[in-house]
Amino acid sequence: MKGVTPAWHEFAMQLNFSRGLDPYFAAHAVVRASGGSREIEFTRDGETWLAKLYYQSSGIQHPGARLPTGTEWELDTVREFRVTVKRRGDEDEPGQQSFNAHLRPRWKGMRVEKSNGETTELPLPSGMREGVNIRVNGSNIRPTRYLPLLRDAARALDLNPDYFTEPDETSTVRDAERYVRLLEDASGPVHARDGPIAKLGHLLENDRSGYRKVVQNDTDGEGNDVPGYYHTVTLGPGRVAEAWPNHELPKEIKHYRARHAEPLDEDNPLRHPKVGASYQVNRWDGSLGVTDDDLARLERELDQALHSVLREAGVPLDPPGGDGSPPYQPDPYFPAEIGDHTEPPKLNLTELESEQEHVVVRELAKTGGVSPVEGEVIEYLLADGGTASAADIAEEHGRHVGSVRRALRRMDDLIDRKYGEVALASNHIAEMLHSAVSELRDASTRLSEATGEALVSATRGLDETTSALRTWLAKHGCETESRGQAIKKLRLGEFDPSGLRGYQNVKDELRRGLSLWTDAGRNPADFKNAAVMFRRSDRRSPQVMDATRLLELREHV
Repeated sequence: MKGVTPAWHEFAMQLNFSRGLDPYFAAHAVVRASGGSREIEFTRDGETWLAKLYYQSSGIQHPGARLPTGTEWELDTVREFRVTVKRRGDEDEPGQQSFNAHLRPRWKGMRVEKSNGETTELPLPSGMREGVNIRVNGSNIRPTRYLPLLRDAARALDLNPDYFTEPDETSTVRDAERYVRLLEDASGPVHARDGPIAKLGHLLENDRSGYRKVVQNDTDGEGNDVPGYYHTVTLGPGRVAEAWPNHELPKEIKHYRARHAEPLDEDNPLRHPKVGASYQVNRWDGSLGVTDDDLARLERELDQALHSVLREAGVPLDPPGGDGSPPYQPDPYFPAEIGDHTEPPKLNLTELESEQEHVVVRELAKTGGVSPVEGEVIEYLLADGGTASAADIAEEHGRHVGSVRRALRRMDDLIDRKYGEVALASNHIAEMLHSAVSELRDASTRLSEATGEALVSATRGLDETTSALRTWLAKHGCETESRGQAIKKLRLGEFDPSGLRGYQNVKDELRRGLSLWTDAGRNPADFKNAAVMFRRSDRRSPQVMDATRLLELREHV
């Protein structure tokens, strides 16, 4: 597949090297000989980079003359070291290609002092007795370049670069983001209230099954209204798999803008927003290594997620050139190039939405309808919005807890049950149920009004034809024009699709109303000009059609 190639932004990894403390002692020697720090330039791939080695204090307790592992410790203090690496020549560009490598010693039995003065033993990665840990945090650099750049920096700083080859298998990626930059006028569908970021959280969220978090903030740090300022959805592995089959890595999808983007010129890349996909290590119990295969998997999943979100928002992945106005804004690290990519999984939000709607329709349309206990459960969960138990619901309505549990079992597709707590399976299901419950209440009210109309007609001695018409009109929420003669709107409620491409039952009910209207001596045209609102049970949204069009439907429609 041809598509826009995202760029790397933030990246972090923990590197473990278990071949002894020589890298640590060597860094100590260089710093001591250099008066506290050393700074030097080096080149790689024709680029000039600046490396700096310096130290900081440490919370690691001094081990004494000898480590628990038997290694002699001849240093008066325990220090930690940092190597910063920054590319020369890009100081005036947005962002910067740079990273910081934090080097810390590790040995079996080492103790660390906390901020409150307590000391604890720091557990080491599996298989390590002595070694070093390096935490790398960088930006705008391809992940496979960090280790080669670190080795080159070490060589320039008089450290043996061989210390930093072949990280242990316990080394892991801690953070990573791939992004594209869109023109601000083209990014609206991504962060819209009904766009893919909002829908991912809306359809996949509930309070107890899997992790999700949605943020929609259109106010910048200065209090200005900036559409799309910071919109994100974060999904744990379970939720990720629902959106992207065969994906496992927890992810955050976000649309965000620079803090002071609004006053910038349109030709300044920072004015235009980024759309990113990032790896969220804290959202699962697993881990991702730092081998080439691991990093390729990371890039593939992030790119596929990003491409599918853009596609769902209607943003072309392979925009036309020339006058086609490509929606992407290049910057120094995102050249907006088109390349070959794996076809992204379809973000089946519409299908997921339809499945959830089908579940609701099936539950509400089942034989006998919703039982009183089931109705109480639905209303409680709609009102509660958080954790609830069968016992809570039973106590609220004076029911036996066994009755509530049986109702919950009958509603299994609507309810998520976990550890004795229940919730509606998603916000989308909750909204559909709220709409359905409201509609049922309105229908009940209209039916009561219709019954009242019939009683009034009887007491006033109205003829049977007029009485039947008034009852029908009240039942269907009739609205008339200001003169009170012609019908403006009718609400026919919900119908099962049948015949005439699914409109036969609606047409039959409307024809019955027209018959009552004309039998009462009314002008048929005053009925046929009405707007008819109804809902088919196989569709999500209500429909509105002219009465004339409905009445004249033929088989070919």
